Amino acid sequence: ALATPVQFISGWPFYRGLAAAVRRRNADMDTLVAVGTSTAYLYSVAATFLPSLIARAGLAAVTYYDSSAVIVTLILMGRLLEARAKGRTSQAIKRLVGLQARTARVLRDGAELELPVERIVPGDIIVVRPGEKIATDGVVTGGSSSVDESMVTGESVPADKGPGDAVIGATINRTGTFRFRATAVGAGTVLAQIIRLVERAQGSKAPVQRLADRIAAVFVPAVMGVAALTFIVWWAAGGFNLALVNAVAVLIIACPCALGLATPTAIMVGTGRGAERGILIRSGDILERSRRIDAVVFDKTGTLTTGRVAVTNVAVAAGFSEPQLLQAAAAAEAGSEHPVGQAIAAYAAGRGIVNAPATAFQAKPGFGVEAMVEGRRVLVGTRRLLEEGGVDCGELRKLVDRLQHEGKTTVLAAVDGAFAGAIAAADAVKPSAPAAVARLHAAGLQVMMISGDHRAVAEAIGAQLGIDRTMAEVLPQDKAEQVRRLQRQGLVVAMVGDGINDAPALAQADIGIAMGAGTDAAIESADIVLVGEDLGLVADAIRLSRATLRTIRQNLFWAFVYNVIGIPVAAGALYPAFGILLNPMIGAAAMAFSSVSVVSNSLRLRRWK
Repeated sequence: ALATPVQFISGWPFYRGLAAAVRRRNADMDTLVAVGTSTAYLYSVAATFLPSLIARAGLAAVTYYDSSAVIVTLILMGRLLEARAKGRTSQAIKRLVGLQARTARVLRDGAELELPVERIVPGDIIVVRPGEKIATDGVVTGGSSSVDESMVTGESVPADKGPGDAVIGATINRTGTFRFRATAVGAGTVLAQIIRLVERAQGSKAPVQRLADRIAAVFVPAVMGVAALTFIVWWAAGGFNLALVNAVAVLIIACPCALGLATPTAIMVGTGRGAERGILIRSGDILERSRRIDAVVFDKTGTLTTGRVAVTNVAVAAGFSEPQLLQAAAAAEAGSEHPVGQAIAAYAAGRGIVNAPATAFQAKPGFGVEAMVEGRRVLVGTRRLLEEGGVDCGELRKLVDRLQHEGKTTVLAAVDGAFAGAIAAADAVKPSAPAAVARLHAAGLQVMMISGDHRAVAEAIGAQLGIDRTMAEVLPQDKAEQVRRLQRQGLVVAMVGDGINDAPALAQADIGIAMGAGTDAAIESADIVLVGEDLGLVADAIRLSRATLRTIRQNLFWAFVYNVIGIPVAAGALYPAFGILLNPMIGAAAMAFSSVSVVSNSLRLRRWK
């Protein structure tokens, strides 16, 4: 009366699994549990209601209700613990979903309305006050503030936002009030894309897991064969009761629960932890490939560098001060569309230098500009421009040569025919780049850079960062071929990029890593997406992938070792020497413990830093 509901109500999932396995013609762990416990239960029923029939067969009328009921209970308790543990592995997605805002203040027809985020459409103007969540992705149109983007990018320092800056849905406004225009809603937002990537990764299989699946498909029929052989040998040697107990013990202890959990739990924890840190791993097979990476190839502009030209050096000639030089150069360049001219104007403004009015502006393509600033003739441009204007630039010639050799664009300035000084500008290296390259070197990886820039510029950046190999003057369409060439040399290549022109190279590489601030084309072509601008995440992504794969291998090792040791013990291998037999209930407890231990080992990845 007590064992029957346990066997057929509590144990119904095992019978349902057995039926599905029969339809697939593919035995699994439910097959072992259902066959083992049913054998013990049905024999007990026969011993209870037909003892004379059992006696005529020469068997003892012994019941095993306790074994079948306790085995089902222990295995279900193990599954409960597994479910709770696996539930913790997917908390990353729950947290990401929980980040979404519920309502937003939308300006419509001159009125400010509080609407559910589902009713926001692209183009809506949304007002965000201090402490509020940003409802969706967009571009700031008015006001300024500091925004905490740590939950999406992993960057702890709030980002300053002003007109023209992009904002990400679900991030938190810290200080000021601002308005922004919605550019993406619903499934098109950055957060929604992150959730999809994490879900896809957690549902994928690594090659090592497919190997485990193939082993399990052979393993279960083999175990049933071992159980049958155990039954026959023990019936001949010790009678039916011992044969039944030992055969059931073999079936129960061999349940490949731990084998089935070894890979998916590690992948779920690893990819979830990565998502929390701004590392989005697209699928499980990437974890396997990351172990073999030999070289990391970075795109230069926008990846290793900011992609924006900025003033790096100001050298003043005798008779002039730095403010005088900057005021004259900035005034002359105010009307220029050249990036270097704009960088000079921005640098002077940042130093608090008031822009003087310029007249008679003339652009001299390829050479520079000429203008009248407060009645004085100002030339800003190449050495040739100044020399043709009768200006002697010899005073800073060596310095100018050195700056140009470093790959910096250097312009010279003259005021009323007198040499005033030199200003150098360059695409600035990202602050996180030097440490990122150093960490990759420490991991034993070659670090390379690919760029369409002039060789001198690219090699100067490469030397500054300690890059092992610089590929310069590479056309966008040829970047994938450069990656292919490295692969033909036997290297396993990870490519890091952010632009549309990087997408073919990202797809060609063994592992493509896209910076999350890059284009959709780059992100869609990549295997790993880094949310944010911190290049240290490249090394982190590789380390996390390797740590996850290492955990999978540990899980598989212990799952196999458990079965290799447990099955012979259950079959009675220790009985001749030590008189030890394995009670099926102890086997069920050990099987449950092995499954929980595998999940617990995977959960250690939650503490990965």
